[in-house]
Amino acid sequence: MCNSYETVGFLHKRDFFRSNELESIEPALHRFHECWLKDNEAFYRERAVNSAYITSKKYLSDDQRMALFQFIAQDKLVNIAKAVIGANPAFMNTQLFFNPHNPNQKNYWHRDIQYTGMSVEEQKRKLTTSNVLHFRVPLADEPGIELIPGSHTAWDNADEFDVRMEQNDRKNHEALPNGKTIPLKRGDLLVFSANMIHRGLYGKDRFALDIILCDPDPALLKFVDQRCLPAATELGLLARPEIYFATLEALSFSS
Repeated sequence: MCNSYETVGFLHKRDFFRSNELESIEPALHRFHECWLKDNEAFYRERAVNSAYITSKKYLSDDQRMALFQFIAQDKLVNIAKAVIGANPAFMNTQLFFNPHNPNQKNYWHRDIQYTGMSVEEQKRKLTTSNVLHFRVPLADEPGIELIPGSHTAWDNADEFDVRMEQNDRKNHEALPNGKTIPLKRGDLLVFSANMIHRGLYGKDRFALDIILCDPDPALLKFVDQRCLPAATELGLLARPEIYFATLEALSFSS
């Protein structure tokens, strides 16, 4: 498993979740989504394809948040994170991915790291020194994601860079020859590096939870909203709370 990830930058595990496991979090996710759409209607109509900070208290009850904290910190997810990242994976964030309001809206190639404000040279160095993983959990069958295998550690070729950055009259929605499409079904799990070149594919009933885990690095975890973390009393109720403790320790170290 780990060797496969090291080579291509992703793991696709079919039928990873039982239906009752997904049903335990669906009420919270749908509640969050409904509230978020009301508060962000203009942004959604303009271009939004995802939301974030699901485990905050803004829209969810304590019981709904706890269901999500338990789902995120379950054995089989934490064990994969440990196999890929190492001994102390840390919780960073959660996101929901959905279809755009405009059915003709184009998707776009990107690396998450391009939105951090780092220079290109800094981004290149981070490819081999920093781990940020998306654990994508589709709640419905969907077209999935298109990835450039191996780009989690290899920088763009000239064609990829021009398309991703929209240089030399290229657009970031253009096809790339090395792209690999991974359709996803309800119950699947896709683990992929946030550093790699990728794009979401819109269509069907796209509705997916992303759990983002990373190295216990204060430089990465400075982006964490602490309101999205479990309280001390909630941590004591979790079977595998170490991903949250890793985050809290890194934040404490950086303060």
